[in-house]
Amino acid sequence: MADTPEFDPALALSHKFPDTTYSYTERDSALYALGIGACASNAVDADELKFVYHEDGQESIKVLPTFAAIIALGSAAFDLPGLQFDPRLLLHGQQYIELYKPFPSSCHIHNKVSLAGLHDKGKAAILEVETKSYEKESGDLLCMNRSTVYLRGAGGFSNSSKPFSYSNYPLNQTSAVKIPDSKPFSVFEDHTQASQALLYRLSGDYNPLHSDPMIAKVAGFSQPILHGLCTLGFAVRAIIKNICKGDPDMIKSIAGRFLLHVYPGETLVTEMWLEGLRVIYRTMVKERKRTVLSGYVDLRGLTSSL
Repeated sequence: MADTPEFDPALALSHKFPDTTYSYTERDSALYALGIGACASNAVDADELKFVYHEDGQESIKVLPTFAAIIALGSAAFDLPGLQFDPRLLLHGQQYIELYKPFPSSCHIHNKVSLAGLHDKGKAAILEVETKSYEKESGDLLCMNRSTVYLRGAGGFSNSSKPFSYSNYPLNQTSAVKIPDSKPFSVFEDHTQASQALLYRLSGDYNPLHSDPMIAKVAGFSQPILHGLCTLGFAVRAIIKNICKGDPDMIKSIAGRFLLHVYPGETLVTEMWLEGLRVIYRTMVKERKRTVLSGYVDLRGLTSSL
């Protein structure tokens, strides 16, 4: 357990995280789309060309909904006064995203950050940070991210026999889902490239675990691994293509639980079950036959062709 006697979880609940800003251009939006595999197998894909090119006279490219995670990336500060942990032992456990408006192809963002959850798990702590992203010019709320991280070695700070646990959001927004026993509504297979993590990192996540072979080996992996949020982007792209018929604005919210690492170059198979306006999904690595990601996506509606 972490030796953190000065850490008071009750005081942590009133901690104010600093606001942050983020600006992106159309180039950043397109680079992100390429980073999560858009147009990788077909450069003129009818469903995906609009994410990287002004197709058919459209004024600007469309922005994929999981770009929300990039907008909040720099604001997800996991430092609470007195809570000590080794950043190398941080594990990204879950991501929850709510989308309120389609993203402009370029934008200046104002992020407001707050503590959404803190849990003492004995040898570890679970920290949940919420980021609300506003368009600077209009003040419109564009999206909300809630990142859940598992801090190994940071637990044991409870002041009573009952482990400290705090959450300020509804339980139905967690990413835990029961995978149906029935046949999936749709299955989509996608190949990641050997250079996928090197391409995705250009969108702002420069953690060397995803690029440096020595760092990856110290962390227990045979080679650098793919970013979990990149895998989430692949899964949501599969849902947009197969359920939303290419329309990213149908996505209302996204929940994902990261279960296992992916090595760049592996094949991702995403299974989808449609339950009303909710898509339950599971993403597996074909080569190792292991589930790496699961969760759900809530939709604003369904296309008539379904």
